[in-house]
Amino acid sequence: MSIINGESDARLAVTAAQAGAAVVRGLYGSRLERHDKSAGDFATEADLAAERAILDVLRAARPDDAVTGEESGRSGAADAHRRWLVDPLCGTLNYAVRNMLVGVNVALREGSEVTAAATADPFSGEVFWTDGEAAWVRGDGPDERLAPWSGSALVDVNLDPPFPNAPGFQAVRLLADPGFARRFRPRVVSSTLAVAWVAAGRRAAYVTDGDLRDSVHFAAGIALCRAAGCTVTGLYGEPELSAAGGLVAAADAETHAALLELIKNQVP
Repeated sequence: MSIINGESDARLAVTAAQAGAAVVRGLYGSRLERHDKSAGDFATEADLAAERAILDVLRAARPDDAVTGEESGRSGAADAHRRWLVDPLCGTLNYAVRNMLVGVNVALREGSEVTAAATADPFSGEVFWTDGEAAWVRGDGPDERLAPWSGSALVDVNLDPPFPNAPGFQAVRLLADPGFARRFRPRVVSSTLAVAWVAAGRRAAYVTDGDLRDSVHFAAGIALCRAAGCTVTGLYGEPELSAAGGLVAAADAETHAALLELIKNQVP
């Protein structure tokens, strides 16, 4: 765990995520200008303002670190050893229609490892965080250690594109598999807040397609799951964040193995 000028990276991740969450919470319900991006995606003024608040915190404390923000892109040296990955509002479409299922993600990658991360829920006030060794949730009382649990059988499946593993893997086909229905119950939150919920025992697993390398959306959630003791791989059991392999994050090895078997059944 890195400590610079008396402040740990994990504490800074929490502070930055809380700063972004305060902006998201404060602008909720107001009429927000939309900024079109690509393929039907867009950002709102809340995305932009939350990212500015997060970057202000990070740059004040770590001016020499590189940053990748979902809205502002990359800054700092391209080959920087320390790079912050910032997703200021994960669940923009939810937020734009006044749905509170959103998260704010901040993660620090040092070399190839994420060593500090936080995911804030702007509306519950909770912050899920890790120093890379263990994971906790901060709420109204003392921080509580995260404890994964598969007993709910709830599996969150991301149905948003892109789908680099199609047609070999398609999330909608996973939901239609009779074996999935016999063992699990699907949920679709459409925010990576649900990845933090796997670490916290509120979901049995999370499944998504996509290229997750240096992902501002997923870096924090993956770090939380790993630190909490979840089983985390790509769609086919490969190490996560290796190529465009998607993600299966499960509360335990048994749940993970069952999902991999269902995914394997899709491959011709």
